[in-house]
Amino acid sequence: MLEVVETEKKLLDDYINIVGKKEIEEIKRLALPLMEKKVIHINATSYGGGVAEILSTLVPLMKDVGLEAEWQVIKGSDDFFSVTKAIHNGLQGMDVSFTEEMKKIFLKNNQLNEKLFEDEYDFVVIHDPQPVAILNYRREKIGKWVWRLHIDPTQAQENIWQFIKPFVEKYDAAVFTLKEYVKEDLKMKNVAIIPPAIDPLSPKNIEMDQKMIEDIVRKFKVDPDRPIITQVSRFDPWKDPLGVIDMYRIVKKEIKNVQLILIASMAHDDPEGWEYYEKTSRHAGEDYDIHLLSNLNGVENLEVNAFQRASNVIIQKSLREGFGLVITEALWKGKPVVAGNVGGIPLQVDNRRTGYLVGGISECAERVIYLLRNSEIADKMGISGKEYVRKNFLITRLLKDYLSLFNSLK
Repeated sequence: MLEVVETEKKLLDDYINIVGKKEIEEIKRLALPLMEKKVIHINATSYGGGVAEILSTLVPLMKDVGLEAEWQVIKGSDDFFSVTKAIHNGLQGMDVSFTEEMKKIFLKNNQLNEKLFEDEYDFVVIHDPQPVAILNYRREKIGKWVWRLHIDPTQAQENIWQFIKPFVEKYDAAVFTLKEYVKEDLKMKNVAIIPPAIDPLSPKNIEMDQKMIEDIVRKFKVDPDRPIITQVSRFDPWKDPLGVIDMYRIVKKEIKNVQLILIASMAHDDPEGWEYYEKTSRHAGEDYDIHLLSNLNGVENLEVNAFQRASNVIIQKSLREGFGLVITEALWKGKPVVAGNVGGIPLQVDNRRTGYLVGGISECAERVIYLLRNSEIADKMGISGKEYVRKNFLITRLLKDYLSLFNSLK
């Protein structure tokens, strides 16, 4: 069978103080018609990246409101995950090779995962392209099937989109982050627009006292008393870590004691990550104020939380971005964000109110310097950002959206 991911128990009532009793009661009302319905979420990895983080809270909250919810992860060969990374990049607009042999590898692994997929469910939610063809190999489609795309496909390489599209159109519904992400030639009756969200009670987002923050930051040879710029993202060309380093070097000419932290979560379905980590490391050179950190040297969710809270400015210099949950996390911690004006980022960064939307490296550096020199404005942006997240991007809203979707498909 597919790998079952165990999740910690979570209670919806624990969020009352954050989102209010009225919102919690509305969620419970939506869940009533779905009591004991069987739901499964299937994706490619149980750690690393926003999808895994979302499911680690969404699944237990679905259980808490009365659904029989599960989370399972597909299996695959190394060459399969290399192919899915190419598909991922191609859907985001990169010019990649996509051969007949790659298609065979993709389909063979999806067919194998379909054989490993046991039991029957009322709702099957398939996340992203990696397992999209599982439904194609089902002899009988039992329950409602939903495909959820977490990336921005507006510039998708046409041959890759045309390969994926027929599999998507077999589903009962498709979910996208923005209405702009829905491809014009997609023929589907049910399309839902559901932005992602964060869990304010997870180790990555819970409140922390100042001493704990400083102790964690110092452990990794970072000085909490000097200015800190941080980007939390995979080592990936779309996240532009090389551009972030170039931006930092411009900032450092003006603010000599500034430090740059690049934090990544290395996932097993991302073979490209290692290659890009090495590129980033070489680009950083011998500058000891540039820190490359990851889960492999002990930077887990609590440590990410501490670094975000210790930072003066958070960067997300993405060239493509489906949404960027790390931006939501930073805003929730009251930090101003300087980010690329792409994909789902403008949905979160209200330009000049919760941060700045920027184009190139020099504009990014200019905004960072301004915020480092004007802490009152940075603090004001942080306050606005936190409230904006509370209203729009917390896990309770995401749960509510999924329950509404399931009710509409019954």
